[in-house]
Amino acid sequence: MTATQYLNDLNQRYLQLHRVKEDFFWDTYMGISDDHDGSTQAQTAWTQFLSAGEQITTIRAQIDAAHNIADPELKQQTLTGLKGWLAMFESHALESQSAQQFKSRLIQFESDLFEKKQQHPLYYRNEQGEQVEASIVTLSSTIRTHANEAVRESAHQALLGLEQWLLENGFIELVKLRNEFARSLGYATFFDYSVAKKEKMTTEQLFTILDDFELRTRDSHLRSLNNLADEKGEQSLSGHNFIFSFAGDVMRELDPYVPFSRSLRRWVESFGRLNIDYSGAELTLDLLDRKGKYPNGFCHGPIPSFYDQGHWVAAKVNFTSNAKPDQVGSGYDGINTLFHEGGHAAHFANVKMNAPCFSQEFAPTSMAYAETQSMFCDSLLTDADWLKTYALNAKGEAVPDEVIKSMVFSRQPFKAYEERSILLVPYFERALYELSDAELTPQRITALARETEQRIVGLGCSPRPLLAIPHLLSDESACAYHGYLLAHMAVYQTRAYFLDTLGYLTDNPRIGPLLAENYWHCGNSQSHNDTIKSLTGEGFNAKYLADVCNLSPEQAWQVQQDKITALATRERAPVASLNAAIKVVNGAQEIASNEQSDEELCQQFEQYIAKHYHC
Repeated sequence: MTATQYLNDLNQRYLQLHRVKEDFFWDTYMGISDDHDGSTQAQTAWTQFLSAGEQITTIRAQIDAAHNIADPELKQQTLTGLKGWLAMFESHALESQSAQQFKSRLIQFESDLFEKKQQHPLYYRNEQGEQVEASIVTLSSTIRTHANEAVRESAHQALLGLEQWLLENGFIELVKLRNEFARSLGYATFFDYSVAKKEKMTTEQLFTILDDFELRTRDSHLRSLNNLADEKGEQSLSGHNFIFSFAGDVMRELDPYVPFSRSLRRWVESFGRLNIDYSGAELTLDLLDRKGKYPNGFCHGPIPSFYDQGHWVAAKVNFTSNAKPDQVGSGYDGINTLFHEGGHAAHFANVKMNAPCFSQEFAPTSMAYAETQSMFCDSLLTDADWLKTYALNAKGEAVPDEVIKSMVFSRQPFKAYEERSILLVPYFERALYELSDAELTPQRITALARETEQRIVGLGCSPRPLLAIPHLLSDESACAYHGYLLAHMAVYQTRAYFLDTLGYLTDNPRIGPLLAENYWHCGNSQSHNDTIKSLTGEGFNAKYLADVCNLSPEQAWQVQQDKITALATRERAPVASLNAAIKVVNGAQEIASNEQSDEELCQQFEQYIAKHYHC
């Protein structure tokens, strides 16, 4: 077998394992299937394939052989693909048999905990005092937007109850197992292992960045907390009141202008005008909350995009949200998730390399790099020109300037809080995994969570208590949450570049092609920093996000007013095709498709929401 034949064979072997794992993943996480054993076996087979240390030796030998290929173009293509696979195997390889067996134990343990948690009901009390079963998504939305304080408090208590349930039902054992696994590989803690694997950094390098950001935003954040307490009383800083105290009224004012039923249409139109092309991908969207479904949006690609011996293999991508269409705030949340996960999908559908290893969300793909793509897209939703264009009520009237101004004046003081609520997680997880086994008790971990929340976000308890965050349980996202903050830093650097060179963001048709060329095309063959340099000419810089966090409400409103003014003289771009086969499902049921047209897709979706949710 030649080096080129080896590469092509490796591509196909991986695709088969990956597709089986992803199909099981989707069905179990969507609550369609309860075949957790099958899912665990598929995950284990995929993990064992990537973690086999002997693959590294084989690929290095094939790289040596590829240097002897006579055809210069074939030689370069073969070397590119093999080096991509080498990076992937080096990110996952477990060279000892004992480490591979340990990893299999971890996968099984995590799967069992996931299944137990999926079956564990959560309840809060509504305005009538009735006990109501609810998902994490519904509880979180209730805490943010419900006008009745007793209801908000009941929902918050349900999340605190979930924390204690996890601490008594396997989370502590999972932390111990992860640490033991990491130590077997030469790392002090699982946190150190995860940061090295996912971001190619040491923990010390990561916290040099995080500590700097924490210091830059500390004063403005604490000032905002003090001002809120002075204005609305100390009770406004309680976990169940905090977000509602500064955002609840505004979200109710915005709600009629962002109905969930129109969210799919807004995504199709907005991404179309940005000229974002999905390169023939097949997209499956599961957008509605239901019992047994994973309580967090995500995007996974069962078929990664790549050129297979010159033939384009279009991606198959699944993404999900957890909307409750009849709940206040669900429309804006739903659009946000569509833009976020749709941004991931655009990225993974547009990697134009010659092996599937370059177009997937796992290491060596940096989480910060992956999240930059999705977070750039959802950042558009806070821009006044986007809101004036797309936030329309049932009469087709645009959201009033005063509502946008209220959004700015209520939320800008807490922009630093939003970012610090991300920062909170890595500070907690680092400290958690540094505890000795003897210290890992429900009482000590609970105290650590509350201490960290007080230190980083200045609240006795976070609106979303730390252990209620699903990412902490999942292997691929545990000890990786800092990637969201690193991504936000890159997002605001990207936004600053586009605003400086293009003048505006909303509906700018030059943005999609520039993202595809500089951020998406090469996939993980480039570092996060290199992609930013490719577009902006400047390496990674956190100051752009910190500067936005530290704007006064008056300054932030002036920025938004300028965007509204500029709309009057801007020619609107046409809606380009997304170049994707799209279907929307609710579990196993297909509810909309663009087989006929994108317009038909949107109409079917809107009719389904109207029929089943009366909104």
